[in-house]
Amino acid sequence: MTRLAAYESSEGKKNMSIGTYFRGDYISGQIMKSIIYGTVAFALVFVLYLLYDAEKLMESIYEIDLMGFGKELLIRYLVFIGIYSVITYIVYAVRHRRARRKLRIYYNNLRRLDSMYRKEGKG
Repeated sequence: MTRLAAYESSEGKKNMSIGTYFRGDYISGQIMKSIIYGTVAFALVFVLYLLYDAEKLMESIYEIDLMGFGKELLIRYLVFIGIYSVITYIVYAVRHRRARRKLRIYYNNLRRLDSMYRKEGKG
């Protein structure tokens, strides 16, 4: 009983919130969040790159092929987001599986505890 209460107060809260979602819903929601965060991170890195190389950029601003630069930037962004999404999928699929497994054990222990209380009350 003490183990059940300790699980509920620590790891159980997180697992219960994860376990309320279907696997696909949970993973797709996390992927959507990671795409948003990944886009922000990519934009910040790009801005930092522009600031770092600002002098070189200003010297060659009229010589740059903007369409080529834009295509290359888009390709890099899509590759970055693709890799980031695959990693997110793997991480959150594992988290969901572990949470469901631990919740299954928790609910089985609750059933056993309930049956022990029922036996004790009848006996």
